[in-house]
Amino acid sequence: MSSSNASAVAPSEDLKQTPLHEWHKKQGARMVPFAGYEMPVQYPSGIITEHNHTREKAGLFDISHMGVVKITEDPDYIWVLERLIPIDIKEMTIGQMRYGLLLSEEGCILDDLIVTKFEKYFLIVVNAGCKDQDHEYMERFLRAELFEETALLALQGPKARQVMKKICEPASNLSFMTMGQYQILGQDAYVSCSGYTGEDGFEIIIPASIAEELADLLLTFEEVKPIGLGARDSLRLEAGLCLYGHDIDATKTPVTASLTWSLGKRRRTGGDFVGDELILEQLNNGVPSKRVGLKGLGKAIAREGAKILSDKGQEIGIITSGVPSPTLGYPIAMGYINTDQSTIGTQVQIDIRGQNHPFEIIKMPFVQQNYYRG
Repeated sequence: MSSSNASAVAPSEDLKQTPLHEWHKKQGARMVPFAGYEMPVQYPSGIITEHNHTREKAGLFDISHMGVVKITEDPDYIWVLERLIPIDIKEMTIGQMRYGLLLSEEGCILDDLIVTKFEKYFLIVVNAGCKDQDHEYMERFLRAELFEETALLALQGPKARQVMKKICEPASNLSFMTMGQYQILGQDAYVSCSGYTGEDGFEIIIPASIAEELADLLLTFEEVKPIGLGARDSLRLEAGLCLYGHDIDATKTPVTASLTWSLGKRRRTGGDFVGDELILEQLNNGVPSKRVGLKGLGKAIAREGAKILSDKGQEIGIITSGVPSPTLGYPIAMGYINTDQSTIGTQVQIDIRGQNHPFEIIKMPFVQQNYYRG
């Protein structure tokens, strides 16, 4: 789910802090506002070094700003949850995770999230900037509890599994999109095999009281380095993953966002979820614009808000995220473009500070995803 296009505006007294706030400062992090929190955008080694380290070894991310909502059982809770998040929840097995979209009653995307099934409840990890509104919205229909005094850490990269084996061996056997309950540092913890970098890795939900102890323990392994929001943004974009509030928001639907795959199969034809009238109409008749991936054919970087132009100079879309890809060595971006000009291989121009630069529409993800599927 979220990463960063973090602003470097001076921190405000109103910003919240994660349980690792002082720990980040001890590591030399540069702190910036993000989603109402003061968060580390980078450490002294720099964004590119952090990005490459995660692709090659293991990166440690503080994602404690995100929210965890627990949905407890009542007679109709699965049916109601499926109406708000139209994935096939009833068919999920214990410990299974699924990506889904929380939809408004109009059929637009209120948030993207991960749902995990347990025996008598569900855990839902939601984006930082949306967690209060998500909780309030779900509470209208379900018994929903927003976790407090909790920390979330993500350990991501090809060496993450061997590190996990040393701190919680049973969790190191998890495969992609599964979660279990374990003991870490003598405390109850949830560990999932998931993340937002495209690499193998884990996300760990623990009591806030042991967050610094666990972070310190993880840094004792030479494979692990702390990673900030800057590298988290370039990693997730290379993996073709959306950032809520930028690539998707409450003006987009699953169809315009090219996330139709996230809807349960029976929902795509039978509906029976909030906003289904609009979404089924779009599935049947198409949409005027859709989300695509773009590769820079030069060195210019397309940032959020840049206009996408046709070969005749007509405005046909807008960029929502863009970075220079450390892994690929050229600029990449996501944006929305007129559907009739969105074919893979189409070349377009992007207006970057008043000059047009060539880009090509390509298939995402930009970098191969390396999830461990067992």
